[in-house]
Amino acid sequence: MSRANNDYWVYIVSNNTRSTLYIGVTSELRVRIWQHRNGERPESFAQRYQCGHLVYFEHYREIHDAIAREKQLKGRRREKKNALISKLNPRWDDLAESWFD
Repeated sequence: MSRANNDYWVYIVSNNTRSTLYIGVTSELRVRIWQHRNGERPESFAQRYQCGHLVYFEHYREIHDAIAREKQLKGRRREKKNALISKLNPRWDDLAESWFD
């Protein structure tokens, strides 16, 4: 059963030095990025490596498509992940910089 107004996001967050990437999927991108930035999950990989800068995201209408894409991206070599980010965000800007006060 699917819900109305399906919105799912595959996203990549990085740390300040771009040395670590975290790839995730969520139905609430803004909330999830806030959680990454504010240590909502202190034992998580993303929190341990201080990954809070949103550098890439994709939108999906079906959760199974988003999960498949997340798995695909996680299986890629780092060079391919970097190229994907750089193609749409060449300076690796924090795409959520203006979302929060």
